[in-house]
Amino acid sequence: MVKSAKYLLVGSTQAYSGKSATILGIAHQLKEKGVDVTYGKPLGTGLNVSQPEAVEADVRFMTDALKLSEESVRPPLLSLDAETVAKRLQGEDTTKYCSLLEQYYPTQDSELVLLEGPGSLVEGSLFDLSLLQIAEVVDAAVLLVARFHPVFLTDGLLFAKQHLGDRLLGVLINDIPSQQIEAVQTTMQPFLERQGISILGMLPRSALLRSVSVRELAHQLQAEVLCRSDRLDLMVESLTIGAMNVNSALKYFRKATNMAVVTGGDRTDIQLAALETSTQCLILTGHLPPQPFILQRAEDLEIPILSVDLDTLTTVEIVDRAFGQVRLQEPIKMQCIQQLMTEHFDIERLMHQLGLEPAMTV
Repeated sequence: MVKSAKYLLVGSTQAYSGKSATILGIAHQLKEKGVDVTYGKPLGTGLNVSQPEAVEADVRFMTDALKLSEESVRPPLLSLDAETVAKRLQGEDTTKYCSLLEQYYPTQDSELVLLEGPGSLVEGSLFDLSLLQIAEVVDAAVLLVARFHPVFLTDGLLFAKQHLGDRLLGVLINDIPSQQIEAVQTTMQPFLERQGISILGMLPRSALLRSVSVRELAHQLQAEVLCRSDRLDLMVESLTIGAMNVNSALKYFRKATNMAVVTGGDRTDIQLAALETSTQCLILTGHLPPQPFILQRAEDLEIPILSVDLDTLTTVEIVDRAFGQVRLQEPIKMQCIQQLMTEHFDIERLMHQLGLEPAMTV
């Protein structure tokens, strides 16, 4: 254990609130100030159990994004999935993860260890790896990331304060609609501060951060790319279903921007209308090939067409799920979160609360 290091555990009130993005933004600013950071994620998801030596994909991404050495990163102690839960419930897994956590420290010295916590206050409790349990074992301060909600956010943060006590260092409120920012600043923030909850950042909603690349959609849908495989980095911000008549569809298409259009492979009229508006990709259901002139028009306009062997409802459900699980692997998203965190997160206040000092410059 590195005795001199500070520990900051970044958790959230619910899954997909923006923990990874927050860590990226904080680490970027701290490194600019000369603070040496390391990273770990005790509780993971989606670890490839067939390759025990493999580091979870998200951890690999964070390692690369933060330009960290292998010595300064620790892989998950456990991957939370249906199989691991079943083994725990059946008594096959009796591991004392808290004991393992006591040795869960990067081997490289650093001023600050950034730990990515569970997706909620209760996640990991079955394995003694809840947010509070991790914080107590490694003696970490907790930064909570909370997605904005006009009704439930305040209750959630008050409960978190009661649950975490003095370990709660502060909160980052994420994904605030532009029309709500003033109310958060003038009403919600002062109230929470009076309750002893420091609001360290308030990030406005970003269409770019909520977007999904065409490549990711193709992966999630297991789709065949029929054309413009060189344009899969296009970012999709909205989803439109082309199931109505073409005149009604055009009204919707003209209102949306950077959209993916899901329609039947036999709906040539809808496909052509979509190609003439702000469409980033066409997703054709039923595994029906489009007409040759549609393919040619898409080639000319540099719009990828994906073909899926699924019905429209299943396709829409998968795409919706992809939007709900925002991933940061695209470089443009990394640049966006760094800019948002620089503009809307109080890094100086965080450093003061952690007792960190910026490196002296000569």
